[in-house]
Amino acid sequence: MNSSQILKFRRTVWGYYKKHGRHSLPWRKTKDPYRILVSEIMLQQTQVSRVLEKYKEFLKEFPTVRALARASLGDVLGVWSGLGYNRRGKYLRDAAIMIVNEHDGVFPREYPSLRSIPGIGQYTANAVRVFAYNEPEVLMETNVRTAVINYFLQGKQDVEDFEIEKLAAQAAVGQDPRGWHSALFDYGAHLKASGIRNNSRSAHYTKQSKFEGSLRQVRGAILRQLQEGKQPRGDASKSRLALKGLARDELIVKEKGKWRIA
Repeated sequence: MNSSQILKFRRTVWGYYKKHGRHSLPWRKTKDPYRILVSEIMLQQTQVSRVLEKYKEFLKEFPTVRALARASLGDVLGVWSGLGYNRRGKYLRDAAIMIVNEHDGVFPREYPSLRSIPGIGQYTANAVRVFAYNEPEVLMETNVRTAVINYFLQGKQDVEDFEIEKLAAQAAVGQDPRGWHSALFDYGAHLKASGIRNNSRSAHYTKQSKFEGSLRQVRGAILRQLQEGKQPRGDASKSRLALKGLARDELIVKEKGKWRIA
């Protein structure tokens, strides 16, 4: 890839963002690492439109990392309800507890320290560094893959992430990390909305399974039943699998023959 291609790509991304960027997203109006972390965990495998109201609700209930660390898991899952993948709510609370207990409530800035926190993987650690601290990391996610594959790798199949990351890193040189990634995310989202589906050409692409009738749906139903003070009911085989998984994930425990939220 030559420098003229890079420049054209940058102009395309910034041009789209200037005219059509989602500048009003609440997590783009803050540099608070706690609020950034909440948004990043919520946005995992969840559409922005579904996250918006839940993000506001969650921060109203748990406005600081200390408030979240003090909360019971039941209270956290109660607010989280409706977003799905309830483990994310637990991971977020676990992270808050560790940040309060081991970092005196101050978010680490360096990558190794962020990665040592429960529930914070490679992407999330880099995202906190980019959006909270404006550090020049390269973020690999679905919108970035779509944008890079569409512009630089037309016609290529089974594209490895290292190829995409190399191109994304070259494009990011000299750009404001926070602004550039916001622009790149929005441009990739625009391409997907316009019908371009490049992620299936990524070697790392995994199609999300249907929710209706899935084990995920049963898990969510069980948690809601427990929050309402009821014991799990429903399809016996799926319920057993769901209960086993929820217990393994430390979301529920059994005491005196009855299940409750951990």
